[in-house]
Amino acid sequence: MNFSQKEKKRSWNGIPPFTFPQYATSLSNVDPKDHFHMKRRVLHATATSPYKYPSTLFSHCQQYIQRELRKKNRMQSLQEKASEWSGVDPNDAFAIDETNLFEKLGLQTFINLSTNFYNRVYDDEEEWFRSIFSNSSKEDAIRNQYEFFVQRMGGPPLYSQRKGHPALIGRHRLFPVTHKAAERWLQHMQHALDSVTDIDEDSKIKMNNFFRHTAYFLVAGDELKNQNQVVACKHAANKPAAE
Repeated sequence: MNFSQKEKKRSWNGIPPFTFPQYATSLSNVDPKDHFHMKRRVLHATATSPYKYPSTLFSHCQQYIQRELRKKNRMQSLQEKASEWSGVDPNDAFAIDETNLFEKLGLQTFINLSTNFYNRVYDDEEEWFRSIFSNSSKEDAIRNQYEFFVQRMGGPPLYSQRKGHPALIGRHRLFPVTHKAAERWLQHMQHALDSVTDIDEDSKIKMNNFFRHTAYFLVAGDELKNQNQVVACKHAANKPAAE
């Protein structure tokens, strides 16, 4: 690849930024629309790449794209398992994105939901279940949860501002996220949803589908514990806050 001096001055390692997405596409033979943030990831990799020559850069990018595609395939596999085990279709699981639930329900409703939920969790009669949460105070657990819910359901990024990316599988890596634990968690959440009177029936259905699918996504993610890998997921992707 030969570029003018003017192009090189505004390029990364000799590859003009406006051509690199197409370059990445030609290497991977996959439409960028089918990648999970592929363009941004590849551009970042190129910007920080130590390689200066096209032939070496080509090999570097091929390896990077292959790793990204493997991550995407693993994530799709986890989504399929989550749907199978939860009995929730992905379209129903992510129907929460069709409505800005934060605008509809308001901050206090999410605080009330998480408070009600964790009161039940910390009072659970089963010691094995309570012990899962023993390293966190109830107050911290409540805050972490409602800030994530607010962020995921159309509100400001409260969780990320304070804790960083949600990275659900990574943050649950130390916990025994089993089928039994997921069902116990969902039981308490269903009771909490039913107890918060400010949540209308349609919102309850959407939220419950999302929670059920997400719980089993984490159960599937439990299989990755020994692989030391973290998979990005739509469950944690921020829904843009309304302006």
